[in-house]
Amino acid sequence: MPSVHDVAAYILDQAGPMTAMKLQKLVYYSQAWHLVWDDDVLFPEPIEAWANGPVVPALYAQHRGRYTVEAPWRWGSGDALTDAQRESIDEVLNAYGSFTAQQLSVLSHSERPWQEARRGLQPLERGSEVIEPTTMADYYGSLLQDDSPSEPVRGSAVPED
Repeated sequence: MPSVHDVAAYILDQAGPMTAMKLQKLVYYSQAWHLVWDDDVLFPEPIEAWANGPVVPALYAQHRGRYTVEAPWRWGSGDALTDAQRESIDEVLNAYGSFTAQQLSVLSHSERPWQEARRGLQPLERGSEVIEPTTMADYYGSLLQDDSPSEPVRGSAVPED
């Protein structure tokens, strides 16, 4: 099974340099939609509901202190992904790739998986609550118009800059 670093490497190879926060959100949405479309996790590392949105601590450990990240991502390789996994990520990049890190953060805050994991915490309070894959699959699956894999459907409007 590929790691979160393999997913990050593929995203950076496809989309180019971006903020670390945007990479975290694209990794999150890739996991969420792959769960819906393929009924399986894309990577095994847990995703936590941090104050600024979903974060994979294993990925954060490698970009901590860096504002921008870029390819090559030396901790992983997109070659570790299957065609189906790359297809899921490509669909997420098509749907979410043009949004800023801040837009993706606000969007993730408006959605049930992050909200449920953060329940009981103050807005800026540190937390390490895991966003469960089953919660992600249930929520994002409920947004589909039919059962066929298609462009990700966003639960609410993406905020303006």
